[in-house]
Formats: sequence, structure tokens, C-alpha cells
Amino acid sequence: MRLALGIEYDGTDFLGWQRLSHGPSVQAALEKALSKVANHAVDVTCAGRTDSGVHGRCQVVHFDTDAERSLRSWVLGACSNLPPSVAVLWAQPVDDAFHARFSARARQYRYTLLNRGVRPALDARYVTWERNRLDADAMHQAAQALIGEHDFSAFRAIACQAKHARREVQAIGVHREGDKVMVDIRANAFLHHMVRNIVGSLLPVGRGEMPGAWIGELLAGRNREVAGPTAPASGLTFLGPLYEDGWGLPAEVVL
Repeated sequence: MRLALGIEYDGTDFLGWQRLSHGPSVQAALEKALSKVANHAVDVTCAGRTDSGVHGRCQVVHFDTDAERSLRSWVLGACSNLPPSVAVLWAQPVDDAFHARFSARARQYRYTLLNRGVRPALDARYVTWERNRLDADAMHQAAQALIGEHDFSAFRAIACQAKHARREVQAIGVHREGDKVMVDIRANAFLHHMVRNIVGSLLPVGRGEMPGAWIGELLAGRNREVAGPTAPASGLTFLGPLYEDGWGLPAEVVL
């Protein structure tokens, strides 16, 4: 039987999603918990790996098991064996053809900037502090140059292992809610550090240091060295993947 799970996590104290030999990862914590519930070793496959310090609102994974447990038992059993910073939100049986990564049609991220003169205390783990006043409307207009299928080499980490830099950004928006500025982006897939590099390049536009047209120029130039710096991991949350309706998954991950 193949099961899909929705996973929520605070990535601050992990070295990223992927299992590592030299430090804590979300994948290792989840597999350890699920293995206890299943009473056999469990290997999970995720929709999209996140980097060290990045959070997950609804990461989707799948795994195969012969263990007979109720869906409630999978959820509560896993949660009882996970650290407080990770939770299983739901469990759903899926067809054997379902693949958490390859069946996904899109992925969504949100980057949250706390835009005020005083550093955060309560939200420090989940935002990036920007003391200079940002023009969210200018950032939004500049970001529209990124919509469509393009070569995103200008926003690709040097260590990125993807075979090519072409990705399709389906939607991107920047809006303000009080003293927070949010950057929401949806694409078919993402390059290593792509969202954080885009945000790092939108910040000079928001501060008035660069014109809005600069973002389109960076995209066309394909030169990572002249784009903005990589924004910190703390402000980034993987909202989750999106799938076609036929898999029978919860509405929050369906197109």
C-alpha cells in the first residue's frame, strides 16, 4: 500500500529536508517516527527538498508499507514520535502510480519580511527583518517580469545540481499586511536558492536603490554575480506542492 502524508515543520533547527550523516534533518526525523509506527524501516520521498532553516507548511511525502494501520493511527502515531517542530497533518492512501515529486504539477513558496524599525522577538524564527521601508507595490510590479518559462540562471545557486535552469513561474505577487511584506511565488519547479535569490534582488527595488526594470534585466542577463544576495532562510516557507484532482488528496494540495 502506498500512503501520502502532509507534513508541517519548523526548519530552524534542521540542516534541511534531506537525510544527512552529519546532522539533523526533517526526513530522518520523519522516517524514524514512521518506522516505529509501521514496525519496519520506512523510506519517504518528498515533493521538494528544502534547505537548512527553511520551513514547510504542507510538504507532501509518499511511502510504501504492508503495515495495517488506520489513517488516524498513522497521523497520531507519527506525531507522538516526532520532535515538537514536526507534525503529520494528514494521511491518505494513494494509487501506486502516485509520486510525491513527479506527480506534482506546481510548488508554492512564501517569503515573509518583517518591515519595521525594531528587530523581531516573537516571529524571529519565521521572518527576515528589513528595517528600511519597502515599497511592496514596486516590488510586485518588478516581479512580474519573472512570469513565464525562462532561464533563471541569474537566480540559481552556484551549487545547484539541476540539469538546466529553465523553469516556469506561474504566478508571483508581493503584498503588504501591516508591517509584513510577503512574496508569494508558484512555479512548476524551483532551482537551488531560486526564491531566496529572487527576494534578495527584489529588496533593492523595494528600498528604491534599483529601478523595477532591473529584475527583467537580471533575468535576461543570466548572470548570478550581478543579481542581489541570497536572502536568509528564516523568512522562507514551502507552502506545498499542487497535484491534479484525480489523486484524491486534500483540497489544500489540489490545483
